[in-house]
Amino acid sequence: MRYSKNILFLIFFSVLVMQCSKKYENQAPSVVTLIFPSENLLCIDNTVDFNWSDAIDPESNEIEYKITVATDRGLTNIVESRTVIASQITFNLEKATAYYWKVDALDIDNNLGTSSETYAFYTQGTVTENYAPFSPKVITPENNTIVNAGTIFLRWIAEDINTTDVLTYELYFGENDNLMLIENDLNSQNYEITAETGKTYSWQVNVKDQNGAKSIGQVWTFSVN
Repeated sequence: MRYSKNILFLIFFSVLVMQCSKKYENQAPSVVTLIFPSENLLCIDNTVDFNWSDAIDPESNEIEYKITVATDRGLTNIVESRTVIASQITFNLEKATAYYWKVDALDIDNNLGTSSETYAFYTQGTVTENYAPFSPKVITPENNTIVNAGTIFLRWIAEDINTTDVLTYELYFGENDNLMLIENDLNSQNYEITAETGKTYSWQVNVKDQNGAKSIGQVWTFSVN
């Protein structure tokens, strides 16, 4: 009888510990909203005051912010990366350059929340300068996702500070990492392909304006069920 009581006690204690562990599981801070520089902004000064909304932590823990600034939309060519406690910071950047930035919020346990959106902006050069387009942003299929076999529409969006510029696109596509140029002067921001079961594809879009300015896009991949 005593043995049975001990077993019951251990089971009860184990369940209680599990419930408490779930109850007090630390949750990540909320995602922040980027405020300045806003999306596709032309900054007239290369000293840029970055700011964003405050994140909220479910446990009211202290929050830090990691800001990343890069010269490519994939945020691999990083020019600034800082961790701060305030929701603002100032950087001196190069003139006449396209930049991309995002902010991550993390708590005292380094529990990382969902990343913010990635915004693009330009720092102004000479007044008469023609700016290259921003590198494109993927719409579908998103990078590193899995899709169903059949007809797939590759979709993206690209924008230019010079709003009157006419943009065209170079589209590269292929299996795995074997990219081939399939369109050199595409006018639309979508392209239809056929995806086969069990294969992995890569694609890349470069953006050109009528003045010859060009931005190289990042390589995106997707796999097929």
